[in-house]
Amino acid sequence: MKRVIVGLSGGVDSSVAAYLLKEQGYEVIGLFMKNWHDDSVTISDECPWLEDSNDAMLVAEKLGIPFQTVDLSVQYKERIVDYMFNEYEKGRTPNPDVLCNREIKFDVFMDIAMELGADYVATGHYCRTSTTLSNRNGKRVKIHHLLAGVDTNKDQSYFLCQLSQAQLAKALFPIGELTKPEVRDIAKAQDLITAEKKDSQGLCFIGKVRLPEFLQQQLKPKEGVIVEVEDSLEMYNQSQPEFSTKERELAYLAKKPEYSISDGKVVGQHQGAHYFTKGQRKGLAVGGTKEPLFVIETDVEENVIYTGQGKNHPGLLRNVLFVSNDELHWVREDLALKADETMEVRARIRYRQPLEKATLHKVSSGLYVEFENKQSAITEGQFVAWYTGEELLGSGVIS
Repeated sequence: MKRVIVGLSGGVDSSVAAYLLKEQGYEVIGLFMKNWHDDSVTISDECPWLEDSNDAMLVAEKLGIPFQTVDLSVQYKERIVDYMFNEYEKGRTPNPDVLCNREIKFDVFMDIAMELGADYVATGHYCRTSTTLSNRNGKRVKIHHLLAGVDTNKDQSYFLCQLSQAQLAKALFPIGELTKPEVRDIAKAQDLITAEKKDSQGLCFIGKVRLPEFLQQQLKPKEGVIVEVEDSLEMYNQSQPEFSTKERELAYLAKKPEYSISDGKVVGQHQGAHYFTKGQRKGLAVGGTKEPLFVIETDVEENVIYTGQGKNHPGLLRNVLFVSNDELHWVREDLALKADETMEVRARIRYRQPLEKATLHKVSSGLYVEFENKQSAITEGQFVAWYTGEELLGSGVIS
């Protein structure tokens, strides 16, 4: 009998995942990951980890499976929280959920599971895997495919875009074939305490964190100005120069605009450019504009936030981004592009964004992703992920 360790988070998805695995004849063990101790920054009455671990324990009892809690808060702080602060300080916007899957659930947690004699690790993600055999140098090699979940509304393959072949080989996603309503129905039928529980929002496993307060613990407030840039700014209306090579053209299009205060007018004050992210609308507290203001750029060196009116402001829209080699990751290593190769894909730059047509261009220093249509708020530090059909092939950090 194969042994599976399920990451029970205290939510409905992982509860049903555990139930389904037991039905399929696996030996199932539930493990709750405790990743955070500091209650001062969580909104304690909304899904604190104690309530979650208690729900996870009750589900395990109901299913008749062994249960234990593991404390991963040291690793979580080192690998996720410190990384986040570091990225925000650089003026980038990290995605802690993607990292949590790569660094915690499918690394630290997976190691613990293997020490407990597990054959697999399972989570309640809405995605699927499949395996095919391929001939490589006369050998039969297994290739693991990461596929979107059947429920297009809940597909979470994007959050797993940094997983490797070795991690996928040991991963199970039991609810990937189901829709959210079907998952809730199963939980109700099995009388699981989590059946009606709301989905958790907030940082992966910390519970609901007030992000500005969380950031303020480490990144000190620093007063600066908010500048509004008109869409008539000359740089938006320049004609594109001619380029001798495609790579030069891509480099030009991927370069983010550089602003100075003289490009607009000062319309307000802020408490620190490192608290803001491109495309952000809330928290600017500037009124009196015809259309809402959006952050089009943050300058953490000069501590200035540049904004523009309306979500179609040209400062928000670009169609090329770059990923450097050291932040480039192929889930399908066998399909990794070599320099000067291209690939037609569909890609997204954030969770829940509909997939958009794009072309990958591999160059010696990294990879350009050229979208057919302009994308809003391409944000440094976030992940771009690319697919063919339902399969996620690779991803990278936008630089």
